This record gives sequence, C-alpha cells and structure tokens, in this order.
Amino acid sequence: MAKTLIPLVVALILVSSALGSSDVPFIVAHKKASLTRLKSGSERVSVSIDIYNQGSTTAYDVTLTDDSWSPDVFDVVSGNTSTSWERLDAGGLLSHAFELESKVEGMFYGAPAVITFRIPTKAALQEAYSTPILPLDILAVRAPEKKFEWAKRLLVKYGSQISVVSIMAIFMLLVASPSKSAGKGSKKKR
Repeated sequence: MAKTLIPLVVALILVSSALGSSDVPFIVAHKKASLTRLKSGSERVSVSIDIYNQGSTTAYDVTLTDDSWSPDVFDVVSGNTSTSWERLDAGGLLSHAFELESKVEGMFYGAPAVITFRIPTKAALQEAYSTPILPLDILAVRAPEKKFEWAKRLLVKYGSQISVVSIMAIFMLLVASPSKSAGKGSKKKR
C-alpha cells in the first residue's frame, strides 16, 4: 500500500507544479474614483486605473476600455475613457487616469473596466476585468464639517500623549508652587 502511495503523491506534485507554473500573463486591474465638488454647481470625478501583470510572461496589445460612463450624465474633461499600450512586461504596471464632470444628481454605479490583451501562444484575445468602484453619490447634500472636527481628530490621534504631558505639567506645577498653608503655619501663636 505504501509503495503505491508514494509514486502517486510524487506524480500529483509534478502535475500540480507543471500546471501552476504555466507561462501566461496574469492581469490584475484596480479602478479608483473620487469626487470633487466644484463651485459651478457640478462635480468632478477623477478616475484612475492601475493594471498589473502578475504573470510570468509579457502581455501584448493591451487595451483598456471603460464604457461605464454614460455621455448623458458625464462629460470628459481630460484624458480618454479608453487607451492602449504595445506591451505589459511580467511584473510591470501601467496606469491610466481621466477626469469627468457631471451636473446630474444621483447615485452612480460604475461597471468594471475591460482589459484585453494578446499572448503569443494563443490566437484569441484574452480578457480581464478591473475591480468595480463603490457607488458614487453625485451632487449629494453633504453635512458641512463641524468646527471642532480638527480638534477631535487630533485628540483621537495624540490623546494619550496629550494626557501624559498634561499630567506631568500639573504635577510639576504642584511641586514647584509654594503652598499657602506653609506661610501661615510657620508663625507661632502666642
């Protein structure tokens, strides 16, 4: 039984290592979006997409397409929603950014961007998808920042240090200041 089990385990390890080390690109893409309110009554959406090749070979003819931004809601301010590169080397990174502007109020749910690429061993184009973005609440009414919000953030961040320093200062003040009862106690009553 043990003699047949050992060759079987060795064969499984060889097959799994052969499958695990295949020479293909592995594309990972991260899409981020942030909102900035403009004084003109519109909101600017800054989008950035980072594409990583975590595989062991180069990806060729890499194309990024992000068609989730409807022209009825968004105007492209700078950049393009799609672009292409000649190659993405193994372990490499490509970044793309663009800005949009919207004057339409409401929630927006963006779809992942599509990345297509070619590998030399296959004729068909390969496809990868970016991470989706969180819902964007465009032109939403946001509560203004409170007056003492900065003080609260400082207390949360440095509260323990502030308390130690203030206790030490109070202690030193008590030790260094003369007591009022010492002046009266030194006179003898006759």
